[in-house]
Amino acid sequence: MMSQQQRTFIQMRTVLKVVDNSGAKKEAMPNGKVIKKGKVVYGVVVRAAMQRGRCDGSEVKFDDNAVVLVDKQGQPIGTRVFGPVPHELRKKKHVKILTLAEHIA
Repeated sequence: MMSQQQRTFIQMRTVLKVVDNSGAKKEAMPNGKVIKKGKVVYGVVVRAAMQRGRCDGSEVKFDDNAVVLVDKQGQPIGTRVFGPVPHELRKKKHVKILTLAEHIA
């Protein structure tokens, strides 16, 4: 029964933490790259609080739900990514986020 259902990590209205220096925190920063408060942008989920299995049989789980803001082409808006990011982003073609990250988990 559980294998037929799709488990969702992030749903509508889920509070996400922005972990790059694009300028989007609770308020839009005046010198940030996100221009106005309330602007809708694209993002890549880099950390999820829900436990997820890996190919080698191990499990990975983070403390928070975190996102990196990207443009329409998938390139990150910020120039730094704070905190750990999983190495599975390499398979999803987000290598640029991995190069900006402090720690790869």
